Amino acid sequence: MSSGKKIILVIGATGAQGLAVIDALLKPAEDGSPSPYAVRALTRDPTDRRAQELERKGVELVKGGIEDLDSVLEGMRGAYGAFVNTDSFTIGDMKEVYYGIRIFEIAKQVKTLKHYVWSGLDNVFKKTNYNPDYYAEHYTGKCRVSDWMRSQESVVSEDNMSWSVLTTGPYMDMLNLTVFGPVKVKDDGTYVFGSPVGAGHVPMIALSDLGYFARYIFDNREATSAQELEIATDWVGWDYLVKTFTKVTGKKAEYVPQTAEEWLARYDEQQLKRPIAGERPVGDGSTTVAENFVKWWRLYRDDIIKRDFDWLRRVNPKGHTLESWMRATGYSGSLINDLLKDHEDRKGL
Repeated sequence: MSSGKKIILVIGATGAQGLAVIDALLKPAEDGSPSPYAVRALTRDPTDRRAQELERKGVELVKGGIEDLDSVLEGMRGAYGAFVNTDSFTIGDMKEVYYGIRIFEIAKQVKTLKHYVWSGLDNVFKKTNYNPDYYAEHYTGKCRVSDWMRSQESVVSEDNMSWSVLTTGPYMDMLNLTVFGPVKVKDDGTYVFGSPVGAGHVPMIALSDLGYFARYIFDNREATSAQELEIATDWVGWDYLVKTFTKVTGKKAEYVPQTAEEWLARYDEQQLKRPIAGERPVGDGSTTVAENFVKWWRLYRDDIIKRDFDWLRRVNPKGHTLESWMRATGYSGSLINDLLKDHEDRKGL
């Protein structure tokens, strides 16, 4: 690992979010000077394609995972900071709460570790007065850890640890997947975008912007200490989506409102019956994929999740809009399969 640089341990490094965070941490500073950070990645399989790509970028690989807490401690030794994103879709909310707390506690034991960043999601259950109609399980583990962290001190000094929460959301890049992407292309070339969002909106976050905000936190330790940064790139309704798509690509497009059941029909029925936590057995009584995503879409249909875009634009003045993201990425409405690691490993929706 490069001497003189601040080492950041990234947990969840080979996922879409982790890769974006690492790219941002390694990027030269605004003035062109080299990044002050070096990155260490905790990975279950250092021979994995994504892990090997990270190593070629100069990232140090540490074999381990969040359920192997000794490996977490080993990964943190000598590190200045940690960025922690646990996989809700694999371990589920109960394990996520437990390991989210334990990883923080371990970080407090490492005297070199000065700033700890938890990748969270909105506390949608609290924001809806605990209405079970909005209980999207993959949000709840992360936000419970965020709430617990608020009870912990955050001290900006050379001999203590400060913390921040980066509250994210659906990736704009998921427009490349069946989740947000076109349902079909008509014979006349019209791209059909369908969803149960109704007249609501999804506060999408482009992965490149997510990486920017993660870097911003480490660059601004004092200003972000004990803060939750609720981030997004744009406030996307589906009428706005199809208009922007046509403006950028010149292709005809339309929005066809769907029920949640119609949206789910694009996926395999047996897959929908599986628990949302992938490691749980089918039929164990826990929340299924279908149940989870019906409630997830309600959050956006009813505009439960808000963002302060004036603040976001001030902090990230060069950040994307939906239009600029489409232009920068060459978005064409085509679908891909390797954005999310679960998809690449054939485990995701």
